[in-house]
Amino acid sequence: MGILIIGLVVFFAIHSVAIVTPSWRDRMVDRIGEWPWKGLYSVVALAGFVLIVWGYGLAKQIPYMVYLPPVWLRHGSLILLVFVFPLMLAAYFPGRIKAVTKHPMLAATKIWAFGHLLSNGGLADVVLFGSFLIWAVADRISLKRREQSPAFTAPQSKFNDAIAIVGGLLLWVVFVLWLHHWLFGVSPFGL
Repeated sequence: MGILIIGLVVFFAIHSVAIVTPSWRDRMVDRIGEWPWKGLYSVVALAGFVLIVWGYGLAKQIPYMVYLPPVWLRHGSLILLVFVFPLMLAAYFPGRIKAVTKHPMLAATKIWAFGHLLSNGGLADVVLFGSFLIWAVADRISLKRREQSPAFTAPQSKFNDAIAIVGGLLLWVVFVLWLHHWLFGVSPFGL
């Protein structure tokens, strides 16, 4: 569990710079440059991610159940997660979805984390998905008080919502039918 927690701390520390001290990020960019900052950010985030994956795998080897979710919640979770991939794509293909949700990537993260908390009651699951849910909520709240950094997105188009929805639903199907089991060893359908 320790490696998972260290990974979460490292991953969220770099992702929370803008939440805690947005001016520090700007000073770092001024001092070392935009691309070196992005490189440093990426290396730290990747290191945190690797520790999360490794630590989660280790923590799952000694299962400790916090709660036992009923089977029907797994089905509800699958339905809830249908929205995750379209929202993720909407973050990069701006259209009405992005305008309405304002921060579709954070919305996707919250739904993803909450959906996984509904269907997984192990301690490692609660730590992992609960951390992501808390972080996404905190980041969304902080965005009300700070300016959002510009992100690379496709140009505005009337087709972007269709791209996000169709592409997102296709990704969801591929993920639940094949990728989730291949990547994580668990089929969302329990097969």
